[in-house]
Amino acid sequence: MKNIFVGNLDFSATEDSIRALFEQFGAVERVNLVRDRDTGQPRGFAFVEMMDSANADQAMAALNGTVVGSRAINVNEARPKPSDGSRRQGGGPARRRREPRW
Repeated sequence: MKNIFVGNLDFSATEDSIRALFEQFGAVERVNLVRDRDTGQPRGFAFVEMMDSANADQAMAALNGTVVGSRAINVNEARPKPSDGSRRQGGGPARRRREPRW
């Protein structure tokens, strides 16, 4: 199974419209359109799970950069979420900015 990140989505996109877009390439297991916690409005990105890796690769290659609605979408394999809960990809501690000594 491959988890696919779909970014730069038009805010009018729905889970059904995203599913229809990817089902051209094979069976879609799940679509998760990420929404804002407070407002419930879409945040402009989603995750699509496809069982067949070859179909997922075809979908990523074909759909990356295509215009859907009014935006060119970004489609690539999703990176695993960091295990420590942070959003940083560097893996090390956050660097503190030095204050100038006056």
